[in-house]
Amino acid sequence: MVSPAIATRDGADFGSSHIAPLHRIAVPFPDTVSRPGPHGQPWTGATSLLPPIPNPDTVPADADPVQPVTTAASWRALVAPYLVPSARRALLQLLTTALPYLAVMTGMLIALNYGVLAGMLLLPVGAFLLVRLFIIQHDCGHGSFFKSDWANGLLGRALSLLTLTPYAFWRRDHAMHHATTGNLDRRGDGDVTLLTLAEYRALPLVRRIAYRLYRHPLVMFGVGPAWLILWCLRVPKGSPWHRWRDWLSIVGTDAALAALITTLVLLLGPLPVLLGWLPVMLLSATIGVWLFYVQHQFETAYWESRSRWDFQAAALRGSSFYDLPRVLHWMTGNIGFHHIHHLASRIPNYRLRECHEANPAFQAAPRLTLLQSLRCARLALWDAEHRKLVPFGAARPPER
Repeated sequence: MVSPAIATRDGADFGSSHIAPLHRIAVPFPDTVSRPGPHGQPWTGATSLLPPIPNPDTVPADADPVQPVTTAASWRALVAPYLVPSARRALLQLLTTALPYLAVMTGMLIALNYGVLAGMLLLPVGAFLLVRLFIIQHDCGHGSFFKSDWANGLLGRALSLLTLTPYAFWRRDHAMHHATTGNLDRRGDGDVTLLTLAEYRALPLVRRIAYRLYRHPLVMFGVGPAWLILWCLRVPKGSPWHRWRDWLSIVGTDAALAALITTLVLLLGPLPVLLGWLPVMLLSATIGVWLFYVQHQFETAYWESRSRWDFQAAALRGSSFYDLPRVLHWMTGNIGFHHIHHLASRIPNYRLRECHEANPAFQAAPRLTLLQSLRCARLALWDAEHRKLVPFGAARPPER
């Protein structure tokens, strides 16, 4: 599996000065993100689910911030019953995901003896189960799967061997995503690189072509996921002295993976590993990138400048409710209830549905069906004037 983000870790330079490297960006809410969490990692919990209500004396006259429907205390009250992890439900989810995954992978290896096509019949099932395992790792990174930080850390690191996602590095990168999503002045933090219509028009031809290639579905959902898991998450960037935690996380994961793959090759041979394990990994990565994409890259998404940006609005308007069939919600660990996850990341995935269904206020979030989500693949630019994502065709000069 893959960390669900396509932007390069050191920033994607398509000409926007706002798309900056991760290590150059300050974290916004000191009480929610930059405050050290367990083991010195960024805190991604729901201690302060909403930003302070802005002082009207400091808000620019032309600003149009989204006013919260209720106070921050009221939002906390809505989500509070769902913040407590359940050891029973967590263990049940882990067992009903890990054991079927191991069974499917074993079945694939056996089926490959009867031909490649026979083995590929189980490919989609294995890939979706691996996505579900990644969501469990994702919850561990938020400290929401178990009550114990120690248990979350242990399971999160163990799952790195299946998802190929360096746990400590991903946790820090993902915390930045939660702190900055929807903020036009802080793009580039573990998200899909996005340019505004004006920025794209101002680019020279070569950079416009590069950006169009980057946003092309064949690159975004084909080449991109493979590049991410086989290169971006395998090679640490930056100074090993200043970013030693990232280096330790990535290199340590790589070493453990090398030992595991070598053992599998010695026991099973190279072809079963190449034809069984690798396709499942690549397909799950593509599913993960797609899920992350449609959760923030839809037509009526939320993007604001720093002065107008609001955490609550970014969560409830800038994150979609991906209304999937029930079986796909199960396979994807309920990550379709993404609006609630961004509002309160300490809610375990196995409690997101009940939180959504019990609170009408959450049901007003942007809803995407499976069919509607397919249309999001053509969206590529943020039209600040009309406040929506638009395809490249909108960048053409108007006809006279």
